[in-house]
Amino acid sequence: MTPQDTKPEKIQPRMVRQGAASSISAQVYRQLRSAIIRGEISPGEGLSESEIARQYSTSRQPVREAFIKLAEERLVNIQPQRGTFVVKISVAEVLDARFVREALEVAVTRKAATSAPLSAVKELRRLVDRQDALEPGHNEEFLALDEEFHRTLALSVGHAYAWRVIEGIKAQMDRVRYLSLDDATPIHLLIEQHKRIVESIEAGDPTVASAAMRNHLREITVSLPDIATRFPELFATD
Repeated sequence: MTPQDTKPEKIQPRMVRQGAASSISAQVYRQLRSAIIRGEISPGEGLSESEIARQYSTSRQPVREAFIKLAEERLVNIQPQRGTFVVKISVAEVLDARFVREALEVAVTRKAATSAPLSAVKELRRLVDRQDALEPGHNEEFLALDEEFHRTLALSVGHAYAWRVIEGIKAQMDRVRYLSLDDATPIHLLIEQHKRIVESIEAGDPTVASAAMRNHLREITVSLPDIATRFPELFATD
């Protein structure tokens, strides 16, 4: 497959606000990153720099910069003289990302149990309640709230940088989660895990809180083997 084989209609770009080239590059990066994670652009597909620039009504330079950032996250592979291709999902990289994320978020949760302000605990509860109120099938909304839950937790104890690191590595995990929205880990189980995390933070118990977060982040290891078996064409042979 060559970059010219990319199916433009899959990308569905939103309007890019005109401004500095770096700002446009960041917007293109975020939208392409989301499309890859959500599976709107499939693993193995080629990306055409000129075609994407046309779709986003911008020059090729911001697109080239976006490609470089995506490559840093191991979402695309830039091959000189051949093109840029969406990387297939690596089971080993997903598990490695989960390992690093667990180390960071367990530490964040332990700290939150002793120092998170009441306002942050209330916000975490509000986010879980919003997840609980979702009708079946609203998977996109659930995952957006899930992202906000984990971000809020990190920021509640002053670890914005830790969250940026987590956000960068969890792209590999999110790709798997989008493949398993309907029939992997039941959403109600994830919500119950969120509730236990919040309850233990509110109770000021760092041991229980960190264990609850560790258990929550390990759910992907349960569903990953089955997903890789069901969608072999989307996974790399590690």
